[in-house]
Amino acid sequence: MRFLHPARVGYAVRCQLAQLGRAARLFGRLIRLSGPTLVRFGLVRDQIHFLGNYSLAIIGVSGLFVGFVLGLQGYYILQRYGSAEALGQLVALTLVRELGPVVTALLFAGRAGTSLTAEIGLMKAGEQLAAMEMMAVDPVRRILAPRLWGGIIAMPVLGAVFSAVGILGGWGVGVGMIGIDPGAFWSQMQGGVDVWKDVGNGLIKSFVFGVAVTFIALWQGYEAHPTPEGVSRATTRTVVSASLMVLGLDFILTAMMFSL
Repeated sequence: MRFLHPARVGYAVRCQLAQLGRAARLFGRLIRLSGPTLVRFGLVRDQIHFLGNYSLAIIGVSGLFVGFVLGLQGYYILQRYGSAEALGQLVALTLVRELGPVVTALLFAGRAGTSLTAEIGLMKAGEQLAAMEMMAVDPVRRILAPRLWGGIIAMPVLGAVFSAVGILGGWGVGVGMIGIDPGAFWSQMQGGVDVWKDVGNGLIKSFVFGVAVTFIALWQGYEAHPTPEGVSRATTRTVVSASLMVLGLDFILTAMMFSL
């Protein structure tokens, strides 16, 4: 019962609120720096390459196998109702609406998010950020802002790649292995998927997930204790916090999109 003493609880709540306030101030500062950051697009381009290109392999392979599984599971479900030709529509809607943005964000958090946290944390531990401040260089503007926009731009592209490769995987299983008519597969998909409502909503989700995951990764690295143990804990917190944030935001966005 000593742990639940009101003073301890109050102190813990106050610390969490203070940390939330610092995070909000940093996010607001990064948003205000968006204009100068995008003007110097070379820095953002390098981060898009670092975050997006190096995550492309795991995104593509994961999308392919998710498409394989959707093709098999979807066919076994649809054939019970005599609608096996609608497999293309099922695979496409599942990927562009839900699995594409969500799974991409989770993989991005594990691959690129941890890399960002470790990079920023090691720069802080090596006093590189402090040295930049001593030289009148703003580390938030020079280091954090380009990485934030690199992640924001890379996430929708990776989500689109995941969905496209997944659809090809579903097509390979449905048409190549099971024997569904290829014309029925593509025509059902084209007739059932709306560009603005389905694909557009998926891109919006990817954009929001990109903001959330990238900022969490940068924040955890920026606030990490400048020790090897502190950096490792910050990296773990990045994966846990970003994954929970993605799942929570997915529910909120899905409820908002289907209510409109």
